[in-house]
Formats: sequence, structure tokens, C-alpha cells
Amino acid sequence: MTAGDTNDRLDDEDYPAYSMGRAAELLGTTQGFLRAIGEARLITPLRSAGGHRRYSRYQLRIAARARELVDQGTPIEAACRIVILEDQLEEAQRINAELRRSKATATDPPSEQPS
Repeated sequence: MTAGDTNDRLDDEDYPAYSMGRAAELLGTTQGFLRAIGEARLITPLRSAGGHRRYSRYQLRIAARARELVDQGTPIEAACRIVILEDQLEEAQRINAELRRSKATATDPPSEQPS
């Protein structure tokens, strides 16, 4: 493994770099909360060779959003469903924007070139 490989993984949003304890500490929550959102299937942490849960930065962002909703009084199951729907909506909007751009590019008249 080279230093470049290590840096690439640290920049990867999906690399499971955080242990459960560290993830809970960063989120200011408990390990039980992380287990609960895992049971609700909001996030599925990867497992280390020893079977310990490992979380990515992307998963921590998702967990932080669920935590905000729970802190506002939303039941955990509902908070997880809301976060899933928000994530699906964001992805659908991104895909629609890409389709609109490619359609606009395909229908643009060719530019005239001076002779």
C-alpha cells in the first residue's frame, strides 16, 4: 500500500474509516442510536475483519440528519424514513437535471462557423 492509496481512501466519502465509538463521538450521540438507525435500515455499516461496525463520512452525514429530526421530536423510525425519502428525492433531482442538460445539448442547433 502506498501513501497515495491511503490518501485516496481518506478522500473517499464511502470509505468506512470510523469505528462505532468514534462515529458516536463525532455525532454527539450514543452507540445505541447508531445501532437503532442500523436496525431501521437507514445505514448499514460495513464490518471489520473482527466484526466491528465501521462507518463512512457519507453514513455519518445521513446519521446526523436523522439525529436532527429525532432531536426535534420525530420518532426514530419516522426520522429514518424521512431521511431515506430526502436522499431519494435528491438523487431523482440530480438525474432529472442531467437528463435536461443532455436533452438541451442534443436539441441545440449547430453553431454556424464563419467562412
